[in-house]
Amino acid sequence: MNFEINWGIVWPILALQAVLAVTALISLARTATEAVRGPKWMWVLVIIAGNLAGSIAYFVGGRRDA
Repeated sequence: MNFEINWGIVWPILALQAVLAVTALISLARTATEAVRGPKWMWVLVIIAGNLAGSIAYFVGGRRDA
């Protein structure tokens, strides 16, 4: 199996993942503990280990309604 990676598609996805992860971590750090569902350390692991899906999961389900 010989295939080439299309870096024209990969780089924007990697950049999106990095920006979203940094944004999620900053949001998590600035959010009060009471406004986060679950412990903050768990969300740090989810955001870092979950890549793009982890950041999206935090924004969708990690924060309580204001």
